[in-house]
Amino acid sequence: MKLIPTHIPDVIIFEPTLHGDHRGFFLETWRESFFAEIAPGLRFVQDNHSKSGKGILRGLHYQLTQPQGKLVRVIAGEIYDVAVDMRRRSPTFGQWVGVTLSADNHRQLWVPPGFAHGFLVTGDSAEMVYKCTDYYAPQDEHSLRWNDPAVGIEWPLAGLGMPEPVLSAKDRDGRLFADALVYEAR
Repeated sequence: MKLIPTHIPDVIIFEPTLHGDHRGFFLETWRESFFAEIAPGLRFVQDNHSKSGKGILRGLHYQLTQPQGKLVRVIAGEIYDVAVDMRRRSPTFGQWVGVTLSADNHRQLWVPPGFAHGFLVTGDSAEMVYKCTDYYAPQDEHSLRWNDPAVGIEWPLAGLGMPEPVLSAKDRDGRLFADALVYEAR
């Protein structure tokens, strides 16, 4: 497994080694001993699977009392995956990382606890699976506005021929960063 750093040191791209031939391919997507070196003390307790159509943007979601770290990968299609640092005491507070994840590139993104997470489907559809370090707690979910100019995420909407993504009501009404509740622990 190759680790690719991002400009936010805690957010890491995992690039597995692909072994393939005329029959297909094999790759290792997760190994406990390897992950323990990246995020000591964290363990995965829940796996999720999501399917969305072209132009759908989900997020930016985060939790405060039960923050979830997420290891995200795409098994069909392509997404633009984003993590925003919501940790008040972090030197990268308010900064974001965006990465293209696809079934073709097999990359995964590690989004640590304390980050808002969201994605835009850039292919016809996408299926993603992700491991979480805490259980989903709907009463603890918060939403950061996807297009807050203070954060300045550069979503690849132009390539989709859409002025705006398809959003849920919750995501359309997400808070601006200046008004958002933030993660206090480091």
